[in-house]
Amino acid sequence: MQRTSPSIASLATALAKAQIALINPEKSLVATIYPDDEAQQGRSFRYASLASGLDIVRKTLGQHEIAVMQTTAIEEANGIVNLTTVLAHSSGEWIASDWPVCPIAETANPQRMGAALTYARRYALFTLVGIAGEDDLDAPDLKAPTAQNARPEPPAASGNGRLNGGRRYSTPQWPYQRRASAASAKPVLEAEASATLCRQMLAELADIASAEQAATWAHGILGAKNSLAAADARSVEEAFQARLATLECRDAEVTEVSQVAAQSAQAPEPAEQKPAEPRHRSAANAIDKTTPAFPKPRRIRDKNHMKFVARQPCLICGRRPSDAHHLRFAQHPALGRKVSDEFTVPLCRGHHREVHQCSDEARWWKNAGVDPTPSARALWLQTHPLPSAHGKVGSERAISVAAIDTNQSNAKRHRQVGKRTQNYKTKPITVAGPQ
Repeated sequence: MQRTSPSIASLATALAKAQIALINPEKSLVATIYPDDEAQQGRSFRYASLASGLDIVRKTLGQHEIAVMQTTAIEEANGIVNLTTVLAHSSGEWIASDWPVCPIAETANPQRMGAALTYARRYALFTLVGIAGEDDLDAPDLKAPTAQNARPEPPAASGNGRLNGGRRYSTPQWPYQRRASAASAKPVLEAEASATLCRQMLAELADIASAEQAATWAHGILGAKNSLAAADARSVEEAFQARLATLECRDAEVTEVSQVAAQSAQAPEPAEQKPAEPRHRSAANAIDKTTPAFPKPRRIRDKNHMKFVARQPCLICGRRPSDAHHLRFAQHPALGRKVSDEFTVPLCRGHHREVHQCSDEARWWKNAGVDPTPSARALWLQTHPLPSAHGKVGSERAISVAAIDTNQSNAKRHRQVGKRTQNYKTKPITVAGPQ
């Protein structure tokens, strides 16, 4: 019921200006309405709390000199607790709305009365100021419970069916009332039909070949099993437990046999005894153990490189200062260990927090349109440059020169010394001419 002062011109003007700035509160809470039929799923909806709505309404209406007041009163005639919400303007104009809360008998249970009052305050306040506090699901009407422990008796009415105040009496529906959570039980089949269905289920159960198939079958026939007689339902349950135990034992045996076969296949064959090799091996036949066949990923830590990355602008927006962010997808994850410092890029504090809140970091970088891997490599090469080409060529040249000197010295050492002969080039033979 709505009541107002004789004039609300100033109040309406101020309220219209306030509604321009009013916004709907955030719907941070979730509630579920469960239907009476088990086959149907419950419907969930989001709604805003009373506290969040009051924060928005008070700040906005207070700027336009509008006050909000909510009071309760007990109406003995109707047997209910009534809530009155008033919007009062500084000009003295006001508008009020009455909302039923709960029967007077509910005052004996303060918890239920408090829940009903919270619902009433939220609905009345949001309706009066013109904001929405919950999702509109277009759900069917909620059915009231068929019986209640405490129900107010209707007040005495006049001959025309109206109360003393001139309003027709109707059974009040309280805001906190919801559908009964207990669904109506399904009818139990007759003895013959129950026995037939029981035999059919036992036959289906005998054809099940795995534990997963048994779980799926049990989920599918749950509704039909509930309609069996008590003895038949107990028989199906016992048969299901026995079949499930048999399948689990068989699966365990198969798994154990497969593991033994796999271990025997992986066991190395006894190696033949070979003659002992000489202790000293040549460098050409030695085994190179510097590089393992399956190397572990390097996880280098360099504080100077991290400081250098933090001085760079953000890869996304270019702002400074930045944080050194480790690319989590660059290496395989390890328990309690970050990736190597060579896979770090600069990100501002906002983007750094955003990428850590994202579960799929690779998709986040893809959506941002940036490939961070080349940038991380370039930054790492700036602090850890590769050896220059001149130094590499010089080292190779030194190695080749040393090898040539070694070969020449070996050749001189193994050269055979021949017989000494006369050298005609250095000592030519002179022939005496005619006198």
